Amino acid sequence: MTAPKDHNQNETNMQSSDGGTENPPEDSTFVVGKIPVVSDFFRALVLLSRVPVFRINDFRPALIARSVWCWPLVGLFLAGIALIPAQLAAYLTESAVVFAIVAVLALVLLTGAMHEDGLADCADGFGGGLDRARKLEIMRDSRIGTYGVVALVLCLGLRIALLVRAADAGQAVVLLLVMAVVSRGVMPVLMTVLSPARDNGLGKNAGQPKWRHVMLGVAIAIAIVWLLSGPVVMVSVVVAAMLATALMGGIARWQIGGQTGDVLGATQMVTELFVAIGFVATMGNI
Repeated sequence: MTAPKDHNQNETNMQSSDGGTENPPEDSTFVVGKIPVVSDFFRALVLLSRVPVFRINDFRPALIARSVWCWPLVGLFLAGIALIPAQLAAYLTESAVVFAIVAVLALVLLTGAMHEDGLADCADGFGGGLDRARKLEIMRDSRIGTYGVVALVLCLGLRIALLVRAADAGQAVVLLLVMAVVSRGVMPVLMTVLSPARDNGLGKNAGQPKWRHVMLGVAIAIAIVWLLSGPVVMVSVVVAAMLATALMGGIARWQIGGQTGDVLGATQMVTELFVAIGFVATMGNI
């Protein structure tokens, strides 16, 4: 079996032409403060999805790192698109299971299974490698092994089951949005606190974000969750996301000494599950 490796092509495409990490140039797009909002959003959308975006072709590390503040907004956008076929399928079938499957499938298609690929690669590398070098070699292999298959099956099954449980309470739409927003809001945290495990690849080429951009993204994610689900669920979701991020960061540091694009993808997936569990556990308080 093989897993998609398009993120490796993305890594190549995002190589800096000069390797520099200097401050990015001023943009002519809509600016709030010193942040070019439009170009940052579309640059993040190119990085995190397969949605076609034109006239965004500069992916120097400094520009990618600056865009992390709007990663939660990209999650909201992608989940919003995924809801269209999911809601239609649910209307036609009156089935929560069908809604959940179609919603997950739509997100997989929109992202090109980038995050699922990261989870499978981490499972194979961390589970099958005997030393750091071998783990990193396995993670870059295009083939998928037993650990990766098991991780994907369990993760996809749990995502669907949690969405179905939320649907029973009429909260599946909210949960899908919350999962997408928060899970993309925490990835930049690992990019900031962990050094890249490789000298190349997405984890290196994406640069190291500034804390003000990371915390702005976190604040946006928290605000969206508050608006969608209220303060009680928001606290539960934030705690769950913190636990997932700390867990993945600790495992990545232990296994390979830092973060990679695969680690970030796996963190997104694991955070979705933790967030969904926290949401379902407290959704009666919405």
